[in-house]
Amino acid sequence: MESASEMVAFPLLTTPIESNYRACTIPYRFPSDNPHKPTPTEIAWIDLFLNSIPSFKKRAQSDATVSDAPAKAELFAQRYSEMLEDLKKDPESHGGPPDCILLCRLREIILRELGFRDIFKKVKDEENAKAITLLDNVVDLNDAIEDEGKRVENLVRGIFAGNIFDLGSAQLAEVFSKDGMSFLASCQNLVPRPWVIDDLDTFKLKWSKKSWKKAVIFVDNSGADVILGILPFARELLRRGTQVVLAANDMPSINDLKDNHGKLKGVDTTNHFIANWGNDFPVIDLASVSQELAYLASDADLVILEGMGRGIETNLYAQFKCDSLKIGMVKHPEVAQFLGGRLYDCVFKYNEVLS
Repeated sequence: MESASEMVAFPLLTTPIESNYRACTIPYRFPSDNPHKPTPTEIAWIDLFLNSIPSFKKRAQSDATVSDAPAKAELFAQRYSEMLEDLKKDPESHGGPPDCILLCRLREIILRELGFRDIFKKVKDEENAKAITLLDNVVDLNDAIEDEGKRVENLVRGIFAGNIFDLGSAQLAEVFSKDGMSFLASCQNLVPRPWVIDDLDTFKLKWSKKSWKKAVIFVDNSGADVILGILPFARELLRRGTQVVLAANDMPSINDLKDNHGKLKGVDTTNHFIANWGNDFPVIDLASVSQELAYLASDADLVILEGMGRGIETNLYAQFKCDSLKIGMVKHPEVAQFLGGRLYDCVFKYNEVLS
């Protein structure tokens, strides 16, 4: 949910925001569509959210922090599916027409009203514990690569591999628990390049010639995604003298990773900041972020949006006043179809702004 304090627009969006920015990447409808009749795209996406209800309900049932969790989980499933069915009948109900942000927001509102703060907390904690044991190994392997271009590519592959370890994708979680595929193996097992959007070679060239003063990285708040994917990448930026702001909802895990001297695997973290972006959704509307994040980001010259929700389903076409990177793995068939790519394809979109 959005935080209670007043939200503001992300200061690095190209202005005027009203005419330049639309958070959701995939248009569910066009102005010519009948406002009272759902479009085929709206129905497909509402079905995707309907199909996720059993896995959310299962997580909620086992939430030990909520009294009478099984009954409340049942209520959640019932209320959310009713809302989604309402939207199929009348797209303008419940604050519609629907887009991925509204569908996430409605789900979160119902969970919160029933007392569920974070139904993934237990599994996140388990995933964090596993990821932390692998961090040293991942960092050492990157440090051992002398060729800068190869090291950058390896770090990027690590971000995609972190994307695979995904709580939101039930079939992926199952694959990993069955064959225990290691993080390092998954770095090598990405779909072959060129990816569906592939600016990696351009970025590697810029990396060798350019340094950034301050980077803002929008990330997930836990798991292999951030610990094994983003942290080694952020650490490399810190080594090059770039200040790094990690923008997430809540990040207890990062502070656990520093040593007694405040260092992250031998790298000084005095230039490393954490900001709460202001909501819990896997997607993000940059027209509405926390004031804390807006303040910390105002002088950044690189914006990185990581993950399918933040960088593909929302903000893929967002334009910034500075350089930007959108990095994520395509984990929904509907997204793959829209992009004209393969399922588990990779998006690496780099935009340079010439000052």
